[in-house]
Amino acid sequence: MADLRFFLFFLLCLGLPETLKSEGLKTYIFRVDSDSKPSVFPTHFNWYASQFADAGRILHVYDTVFHGFSASLTSDQAASVLQNPSILAVFEDKRRQLHTTRSPQFLGLRNQKGLWSDSDYGSDVIIGVFDTGIWPERRSFSDLNLGPVPKRWKGVCEIGQKFTARSCNRKVIGARFFAKGHEAAGPGGFGGINGTIEFMSPRDADGHGTHTASTAAGRHAFHASMNGYASGIAKGVAPKARIATYKVCWRTSGCFDSDILAAFDKAVTDGVDVISISIGGGDGVSAPYYLDPIAIGAYGAAAHGVFVSSSAGNDGPGGMSVTNIAPWMTTVGAGTIDRNFPADIVLGNGFKLSGVSLYAGEPLNGQMYPLVYPGKSGTLSASLCMEDSLDPSMVRGKIVICDRGSSARVAKGLVVKKAGGVGMILANGISNGEGLVGDAHLLPACAVGSTEGDAVKTYASSNANPTATINFKGTILGIKPAPVVASFSGRGPNGLNPEILKPDLIAPGVNILAAWTDAVGPTGLDSDDRKTEFNILSGTSMACPHVSGAAALLKSAHPDWSPAAIRSAMMTTASTVDNRGKTMLDESTGKSATPYSFGSGHLNLGRAMDPGLVYDIEDADYINFLCSIKYDAQTIQVITRKAVKCPARTPLPENLNYPSIAALFSTNTKGVYTKRFIRTVTNVGDANSVYRVSVDQVPKGVNVSVKPPKLVFSPAATKQSFVVTVTADVRNLGVDENGAAYGSFWWSDGKHVVRSPIVFTQLNPF
Repeated sequence: MADLRFFLFFLLCLGLPETLKSEGLKTYIFRVDSDSKPSVFPTHFNWYASQFADAGRILHVYDTVFHGFSASLTSDQAASVLQNPSILAVFEDKRRQLHTTRSPQFLGLRNQKGLWSDSDYGSDVIIGVFDTGIWPERRSFSDLNLGPVPKRWKGVCEIGQKFTARSCNRKVIGARFFAKGHEAAGPGGFGGINGTIEFMSPRDADGHGTHTASTAAGRHAFHASMNGYASGIAKGVAPKARIATYKVCWRTSGCFDSDILAAFDKAVTDGVDVISISIGGGDGVSAPYYLDPIAIGAYGAAAHGVFVSSSAGNDGPGGMSVTNIAPWMTTVGAGTIDRNFPADIVLGNGFKLSGVSLYAGEPLNGQMYPLVYPGKSGTLSASLCMEDSLDPSMVRGKIVICDRGSSARVAKGLVVKKAGGVGMILANGISNGEGLVGDAHLLPACAVGSTEGDAVKTYASSNANPTATINFKGTILGIKPAPVVASFSGRGPNGLNPEILKPDLIAPGVNILAAWTDAVGPTGLDSDDRKTEFNILSGTSMACPHVSGAAALLKSAHPDWSPAAIRSAMMTTASTVDNRGKTMLDESTGKSATPYSFGSGHLNLGRAMDPGLVYDIEDADYINFLCSIKYDAQTIQVITRKAVKCPARTPLPENLNYPSIAALFSTNTKGVYTKRFIRTVTNVGDANSVYRVSVDQVPKGVNVSVKPPKLVFSPAATKQSFVVTVTADVRNLGVDENGAAYGSFWWSDGKHVVRSPIVFTQLNPF
């Protein structure tokens, strides 16, 4: 305990400038041993206010998923509070970022069948959406023909600016907003609430929260589109599930840990069944679990039986870029669907280049315009089309080539438009590869991949009078191949514990149509005054609510399943092939994708309904996992709220009962190396079932065996254990550029296929 407290105190002091150490106020989150409360205090708040801080500076009191409080203090005051023996840990409040129709059908759902039939599947399940709030008037949130709110619901509909009690209904059954962490941060901490563009209520001024909520559980909305693109019927994955919105993110200031943790606390108390959180660090770096309030809040939720779906982050395609990697969270990456919005660039020499766009204004009608690339002779900022970087005399009346990066894609188009340009070609660099997403540009504009970008820049630089035009082709369905792993999607290996494969799976996250706010235009720019009922966005933020909605349907169909069982059902039935019947591709390379990019595969909800077997995990298993990674009892208590005693024989982290396996081999190992993995499956199918194992795609230098090779279940024997033995000749292990190789094994009874990926990784490959 003393070592942990010294370490936290050291971090606290090290991370602050000298001026703040003595006088500046910052927000801190304190983990408290709640059993230490003297009986003289009627509530924990009274105790905290009296013992630890001025009551006026306490922001939140946590007592469900986490015991403690957050307060606005100087670092000296925080250090003083930390000396109290009842304080187990302290975290400095940090700012997080948001990880920013047809997609449900792409998951295997069909109208009027199965989970999308006329039954009330999902109507008894409540999804808590942690995001920027909601625009409740949208058709996606209609409560038409929905029954009464589930009686177990204990939440509220908080009123505030332009949000009344009537803003909630039998669909949006609860709404809360959390602003104390933002307000305490103030402008200097990149916080504070901008009252000119924000609503001090659950109302959504950003659009992101409305989009994710309707993706997860939006009702059927006919004649939906985004300015004519993706027209059809918009609907969420679980159209009859109830929504409770928890506004923890704000349009201009992001999302603060102290408010997120408060939302976890309230959501579990309110009675949600699923939490959807498309929020993360935004830098591809994951803090240890005991320093990560999202991981801590998610643990408390999972311990109460709440499924937590989280986004994998948008920092791909580099390795170890996946975020939200705690094993009790379901981590979701992003893939494409079989719909696209193509646009063609026609050059003056007759060559045609392919891109994408959601531009819906006046077209160029085939007229050729002069083409210019400011990066040819200008500054770096000009090549990126940054604010005030373009010379109007150079770009007026021309189509401008802008390099992607450093500023928002749509903002570059606005810069071009202000400088007098008539159009824009947005060119990917090497880091973005061929990954493309559509944007609702304010002028005729088209995005192209790195290869096409190089080609158009070469043409513009080598031709004395280069010209071009852009043709917008609308919405195209039946695109092949699909799904493809999105270039931006966070990749493994797991940066904290590579023994646990992350992400867990992928879901649709590119060009997703869903409901939008009236507070801002489809680009999100202040100058965009267009209004649209629906918008098309891309990101793992969009993939996460697909899994949240899927979890709601599975929870409705199987109310006794744990969060781990629901995740297992999704993972072991996920697909690794595209609509050509071939292994999914990685958008960033054009090569076959791997479990480090897609986890167990792409969500297939139709199959997840009846997985046959599940890998279940109980609270005690997670505690043993924390023991296995050498956390001491006091550190574990910070995460779990429980006083624990680790086993005398330290468990192995790879033996957590996860539906995937990561076999790690040291690069220093000579010759043959053997590892064994213990797993237990629970039969959720026919009571008298016999499963046999198969091993596939074993790479060069590796042998995989499973014992016993047959599992026999009966009403009296619903659980069976087995051992996977992996033997690798490290000298001849055929690994890829990430130092990894891949295989899989599966159990089958002739009806079900329960598949698990295996990753073979040499330690320290990056």
